Amino acid sequence: MNPLEFVRGQAPFDSLPPEAWPVVERGLEIIFFPKGEKVLQPGGVPGAYLYLIRKGEARLVQAGQTVEHLEAGELFGYPSLLSQQAPRFDVTVDEDLLVYRWPEASFRRLLEYPAFANFFTHGLAERLRLGGRGEAGAGFGLELSLPVGELVGRPPVWLPRSATVGEAARLMQQHQISSVLVEGEPAGILTDRDLRNRVLAAGRGAEVPVGEVMSVPLKTLSASAPLFEALAYMVAQRIHHLPLEQGGRIVGVVTDTAFLHQQSRSPLQVVRRLERTHSLTDLAGYAAELSGTVELLLAGGLGAAEVGRSVSSLNDQLVRMLCGLAEEQLGRPPTAYAWMVLGSEGRMEQTLLTDQDNALAFLSDTPEARSYFARLAEFVVNGLIAAGFPPCPGGYMATRWCKPLAEWEALFDHWVGQPKGQELLEAQIFFDFRVAHGELSLEPLQAVAGRSAKNTIFLAQLARAALQFRPPLGFFRQIREEAGGVDLKKGGIAPVVGLARVLALEAGSAAKSSFERLKAAEAGGSLSLESCETLTEALAFLMRLRLRHQLAQLKSGQTPSNTVPLDKLSALERRHLKEAFLSIHAMQDSLSRRFHTDSLG
Repeated sequence: MNPLEFVRGQAPFDSLPPEAWPVVERGLEIIFFPKGEKVLQPGGVPGAYLYLIRKGEARLVQAGQTVEHLEAGELFGYPSLLSQQAPRFDVTVDEDLLVYRWPEASFRRLLEYPAFANFFTHGLAERLRLGGRGEAGAGFGLELSLPVGELVGRPPVWLPRSATVGEAARLMQQHQISSVLVEGEPAGILTDRDLRNRVLAAGRGAEVPVGEVMSVPLKTLSASAPLFEALAYMVAQRIHHLPLEQGGRIVGVVTDTAFLHQQSRSPLQVVRRLERTHSLTDLAGYAAELSGTVELLLAGGLGAAEVGRSVSSLNDQLVRMLCGLAEEQLGRPPTAYAWMVLGSEGRMEQTLLTDQDNALAFLSDTPEARSYFARLAEFVVNGLIAAGFPPCPGGYMATRWCKPLAEWEALFDHWVGQPKGQELLEAQIFFDFRVAHGELSLEPLQAVAGRSAKNTIFLAQLARAALQFRPPLGFFRQIREEAGGVDLKKGGIAPVVGLARVLALEAGSAAKSSFERLKAAEAGGSLSLESCETLTEALAFLMRLRLRHQLAQLKSGQTPSNTVPLDKLSALERRHLKEAFLSIHAMQDSLSRRFHTDSLG
């Protein structure tokens, strides 16, 4: 391979514009260092070159201790160039080293280009954030980070509350629109669905005032909100028309068809599919549709956190639909209930279909209620299986975990009071609960979780549990592969989730999402701003890598896994992965010292 071809594929050279490449080419030198030679040594004069490893390996040594290994695609020498001080490390060749290098003058010239300079000056959090920006826009027609207001094609059409539905229908036909806004305080909206469901299906005439059948109040969003936020909002609110505000007034109405015309795999297409589902047999293919939607969202520029929220909203719709079908078969529920989702779904961090994690709580403890909700749980769990959610191997499903609220509250108290073994495992699972459907308030359970922050033994045991999985780093901080790759979930995602859980509880936060928990921990003083940003971006980076890998596996007919071979990653991704693992490992060590986990029995 031509040297410049290799250089063009490495960060931050891949960010340089065409006019910078003569500087790169003129300054490039190709140097060979044999095994055992020291390329740089501490003390003396500042370094004179920026080095890029082409082949071979080297290591950073400080005070006789190896602190890091360097391999193909990695840079060294720049800290000394930037600080104008002597190098702080030995750089010793472990395996015959072929490097490309540039003198200080060339390096200084290239620093005039902001993207190139940012690579050397930004912290890890910012490097990880910038590293994910190149993955968007793979031929899809909708850039999901654009303002939703760009889809508005005409101003809204209004009519007074006293107008009849006949007048509204003629106005909608005249303007070729599917909704009209209704004046008043609060304002409302009348849609073609309202005309079908609340007028024609109800046997009402054309003289009915729109004020009697409109939807009120309006559910609006800012016109400057990104498209992905509008999509998620429409899915969560179960609406097909979204009025947009700007400067205190409604500037237009976006319909779900505006998204559907742009993308056949829009989340709203999945919502429409669920609305047409009337039996469990109709759910075949849901998993494939969902993976296509995930691919669209990722290619549209969304981060893993936003993809997770969107997918969780769709899965909530599925649960609501299944509960509705169950109630049609079983009759009206005898008491209020709540369908809980747990684990990654509870944290709204699920991206592709995984094992089920759910539970059910109901209010009144009667034989009738126990029988009814046992049957409802069985129906919904079977429906989720039909949709592609496998049963949970550990049995954490509503068919087993179906209890009256009072029993749940006693169980939560027991977990907090006896935080060892199985009790601690179940506390970690169920403390991530979120209500996907139902009217029963689970505030009593949240109150128990909130009180747990004052139980130092429980927090210490939870901190110890957060250290159960460690980043796969071997001697000299090298990434260690097992079973053909690196398990991103056990090695990185699960450790950050555990850290976020305990730190948020310590800060007294009821947040569920790991990203929100990290913010809450920073706001509550349990985590520094720098650590919060680093862990947030590390988690997003790891989730993005895993999601991309799993989508590729699905396309090739494989079962999605958490294990990614290192040779499938670019040199920059491997470097970022090592940095992310190192930052997670450091935070775990800090947590261990704070809670004295080594002394726990």
